[in-house]
Amino acid sequence: MRLTRYFLPVLKEAPAEAEIVSHRLMLRAGMIQQLAAGIYNWLPLGFRVLKKVERIVREEMDRAGAIEILMPTIQPADLWIESGRWDAYGPEMLRVLDRHERRMLYGPTNEENVTDIFRRHVKSYRQLPLNLYQIQWKFRDEIRPRFGVMRGREFLMKDAYSFDLDAEGARRSYDTMFVAYLRTFRRMGLTAIPMQAESGPIGGTMSHEFQILAKTGESHVFYDQAFEEIDFSAAELDIEKLKSLYAATDDKHDPARCPVPPERLRTGRGIEVGHIFYFGTKYSKPMRATVTGPDDREIEVEMGSYGIGVSRLVGAIIEAHHDEHGIVWPESVAPFRVGLVNLRPDDPSCTAMAEELYARLCNAGVEVLYDDRDERAGVKFATMDLIGLPFQITVGPRGVKEGKVELKERKSGARTDLDPEALLARLLA
Repeated sequence: MRLTRYFLPVLKEAPAEAEIVSHRLMLRAGMIQQLAAGIYNWLPLGFRVLKKVERIVREEMDRAGAIEILMPTIQPADLWIESGRWDAYGPEMLRVLDRHERRMLYGPTNEENVTDIFRRHVKSYRQLPLNLYQIQWKFRDEIRPRFGVMRGREFLMKDAYSFDLDAEGARRSYDTMFVAYLRTFRRMGLTAIPMQAESGPIGGTMSHEFQILAKTGESHVFYDQAFEEIDFSAAELDIEKLKSLYAATDDKHDPARCPVPPERLRTGRGIEVGHIFYFGTKYSKPMRATVTGPDDREIEVEMGSYGIGVSRLVGAIIEAHHDEHGIVWPESVAPFRVGLVNLRPDDPSCTAMAEELYARLCNAGVEVLYDDRDERAGVKFATMDLIGLPFQITVGPRGVKEGKVELKERKSGARTDLDPEALLARLLA
């Protein structure tokens, strides 16, 4: 993509209301624009990252055996009245009337809707286990939306729902999602610590939050030092060990009953990026979601739900990966892999080399943002550092005379002069 044809409205200064790093950098890098309190337009650069995050989430859900569907954002109140949550959910739920005075809501979550789908189509235990998921926009009317996409009112979320014949099967489904979440976050360059948590308005008897440690986190978290010694990138994870280690948010932490010795107890602030729940028959019982068991008896299915804040993750990744110059994207979620800077678009030799590199990289399937603008070098370098692409290639008159360009790794800052063939070999390896 040529920058002269791209829409990238970068800002020199972030608006005063931006309180945390991710909010400031997303505004400055032209990733988002506020439309109303807690509601944002996703501009091209931000949308590319959002789709990268969404792709990883989808791949790991598919890998774990979940099946994708898509449910509406607007739901009828009748389903929520049936489950008992219409009056219990609270003012965060946006309730509306359609033109026929029927009560509707903008879905903050989808347990009722997916249970209705299940009970209409699944009748036998032979069709279990089943896990249905979607990636869809949600709305929760936060009393004080803040921190940009980290705590917005409208947000993109992956929500999955498991259905099993018995509690043992439901726990296996829960554990499968537990591991899938750790893999999902790891692929994005994040280490998430699973913590015991309250179930809140979702309900249930077992719940874990996945927290990214960050100074700007809203939750006060406590965890065993052993978490720092685990290789989360390992091919196999010992889920029983992970679940046995102590980790809890402040609403579950009891100093008097904490099993971790003080010298091994770590504390910090955390950003919640995922939440999983096992709630048994909380929804299947009132909504009569049953299957015929092996002995022909009607059995209420055991359920769980599993949420990942897809849009929130974009902010969380920036909180974990930035420096004083801007964002430092992990390759897996970067909007473009390479930023190509032509320092002298008016110099035929510079432009010829830059154009050749651009064409060859694009033909090889590399995502390139080509800065072909007629701008000062300082402006171009500042833009590239701000948007944080993993690699920057600089084509300038001095290097061209020697048949070389400069390759900079954004994360380490390491710079190397390479001829075009060596450069391509390095990037395409």
